[in-house]
Formats: sequence, structure tokens, C-alpha cells
Amino acid sequence: MGIRLERQGGVGVITIDRPEKLNALTLSMYDELGDAFAEVRDDDRVGVAVLTGEGDRAFCVGADLGESIPALAEERFDISEWDAAHQKHSTLEKPVIAAVNGLCLGGGFEIMLSTDIRLAAAQAEFGLPETGVGVVPAGGTLVRLVRQIPYAFAMDLMLRGDRIDADTALRYGLVNRVVPAADLHDEALALAEQILTKSRTAVATVKRAVRALQDLPEDEAFRQEAVLGQQAFASADAREGLAAFAQRRAPVFASHA
Repeated sequence: MGIRLERQGGVGVITIDRPEKLNALTLSMYDELGDAFAEVRDDDRVGVAVLTGEGDRAFCVGADLGESIPALAEERFDISEWDAAHQKHSTLEKPVIAAVNGLCLGGGFEIMLSTDIRLAAAQAEFGLPETGVGVVPAGGTLVRLVRQIPYAFAMDLMLRGDRIDADTALRYGLVNRVVPAADLHDEALALAEQILTKSRTAVATVKRAVRALQDLPEDEAFRQEAVLGQQAFASADAREGLAAFAQRRAPVFASHA
């Protein structure tokens, strides 16, 4: 039970491993998840992470309410201590792919929102039930959801708390693709392997830029985009990539060394 980080070549597979409780997170598991993201960030051998849940019933149903709600209500615990697990203020510039293999509810939904690309098993279900128990989805969702999907969809999910199926999540723009459950793990790894062939310098710049520029006024965002773009164009990876293109061969990026 806990959070597992396993390296498969250049892919770090992070698994929420508490299937008997639908992968609900204990307080210690939140710490472990934050540590796993930090380990991926700091390990030069890893270029992409895949995040999933153990078993086929749940990705994650959020916090273990029997432990976390009393701790929060009695102010023995501050929700900001979950920031690392929710990738708030994150400095992880490697892509994180969510492989959503079942129920994705509450805090699990919020953790999914912190990822970059999302695949869902056909039987996956998504929901934010917080208002029904008198709390709010404050693990990044109040900020992220209306920035990631249309306002009306976001507000419906947060206010009513009803579950939606995988096809609806795809229509809303919450996930990139719905796949058969039996194919989910392989599809996520194949996607990760595809990204691993790209320049790590360019991939990191894209992720850093998207985070930094989205809330700036347009003129300032364009100025900052030019700075980041110039840095990428002047990189060793760019020189190699352009040479490889001209020579009709696969690039050998310096950032992969």
C-alpha cells in the first residue's frame, strides 16, 4: 500500500496503490505522491511520467475521508500541505500522462487536472462530489478547471457534483482519448515513449512557457514567449534537430545524454 515509482526505461510510472480502498489517499500517501513527483523531476534518467491507480476499479477517489476530513475540520492539518501532490507551484518540467483506469473522484480528479495528457479507460467515471459533503474542491480545481474546459461544463461539475462517464469527459475536454481498459497501460506507455523521442529541452520549454504565460497580459506574454523561443532556437538540441532534418536522419539530442 502506498505510492510506487517504477522506472521503465526513460518513463517513470507512478502508481497509487491502495486498491482495496479504491486508491483513496491517506495523509502519508499525499506526502509520498509529492515525493514521487519530485523524484521524477530530479532524475535525469526519466523524461516522462505516467500516473495511474492500482487495479481496474479506481484511479483515485481522493482523500481517505475518515482520516483527512476530521484533521482538516479540527485544523490539525492545513490543506496546503497537499500542494506537492496536487502539483501546485510545481517545478516539474517533464510531461505527466494520466492513465485513468476507473473511478476518478474528488481529490483524484484534482490530481488528474495537474497532469498534461490524459487517457481514460472506457469504464472510467469522473466527479467532484465535494459540495455534497459541505466542502469544496480546493486541491487546484477552483483554479484549474475553468482554465482547462468551458466555463459551463466546469461549473456544472463543481456545483452539482454528479458523475460523468469517460465519453462525456472526452466531450468536455477533460481527457485526450478513451481506450479499452485492457489497452490503457500500453497506450499510456506508447505515448510516453513517443514523447521521449522529442527534445527534452523543447518539451521542458513548452511546459514552462504554458505555465508562465497563460495569465500574463497578451503583449507581455508575447514578449516572454519570444525570450523562451529564442532560448530554444539557440539550444544544442535545435542545432542537432535542424541538422538531422536536413540530412534526413533521426536526431541525437544532447538533452538525451
